[in-house]
Amino acid sequence: MADFRVDQAAGLRRMLGGSGLQVITFVAGCEGVGRSVTVANLGVALARLGKEVLLIDEHAPGDDIAASFGMQSTYDLLNVVQRELPLTQVLLRPMNGLSILPAAKAARKLGRLSLHQQQTLVDAMSGLERAIDVILVDASMAHPSGFSPFGLVSQETVVVLSGSSASITEAYALIKKVSQAFSRRHFRILVNKVRSQADARSIYENIAQVATQRGVAVLDYAGAVPLDESLKLASQLCRPVLFQAPDSPSATAFRDLAADIQYWQQAQGEQGGVQHFLQQLLHLSQRITPNVLRA
Repeated sequence: MADFRVDQAAGLRRMLGGSGLQVITFVAGCEGVGRSVTVANLGVALARLGKEVLLIDEHAPGDDIAASFGMQSTYDLLNVVQRELPLTQVLLRPMNGLSILPAAKAARKLGRLSLHQQQTLVDAMSGLERAIDVILVDASMAHPSGFSPFGLVSQETVVVLSGSSASITEAYALIKKVSQAFSRRHFRILVNKVRSQADARSIYENIAQVATQRGVAVLDYAGAVPLDESLKLASQLCRPVLFQAPDSPSATAFRDLAADIQYWQQAQGEQGGVQHFLQQLLHLSQRITPNVLRA
């Protein structure tokens, strides 16, 4: 019998592909690989390329993207869903072209929203319909279903890993689980905190070869961010490295990756935007069995 989860996830991705809106979810197999810092800096780099960028953050205050800009997220998208606040009061705006949407609480309840709450969410987000070019999602590892539904309906899912053996092992395990449970067959690999491009390429080629040989997924190389003291210092100061040290190796890497991201857009499928993306997200979230990846 066909797995309903598989059919739904694959079908919704095909429907979303080809949209003028780019939606990219960043995930990791373990903590400590620099996923959130990567998303924050890529958001800055894309905004400086003239894109209007929305960062959707599934992490709780204190461990969130807002902290990367020295800001504090007081409210959550759930406040909008519950009609307690307007979306404009929840969004943070650290710079021109870049907005942050704290969504830790909302993300955990997407599959349990009433029809009224779903419509409230779609209506609120539809105000961004013509204002957003790129959505970057910083996905939590603690989602009730075991994997963020954002990552299932996004056009691209980027797995962030470092050069440590534990990071590589956990990244592959995540890819395998998501591939088997939801028929996600394509991922991009971003190697962070690496000493050289040669090392990054070697790590990518090894994990890609294993995934291909075992029929798990097709992995493409997204790029690499070097081990850089400037990035470490910027993070400690709660500033993106593109602000703190714009000429540093890591800042250059983020700019190069942002330039490449613009060409990731898929060419097939329906046209759609923010509202279409939210509708597909809610549609799939209602059908994901909690803890499916942990079974």
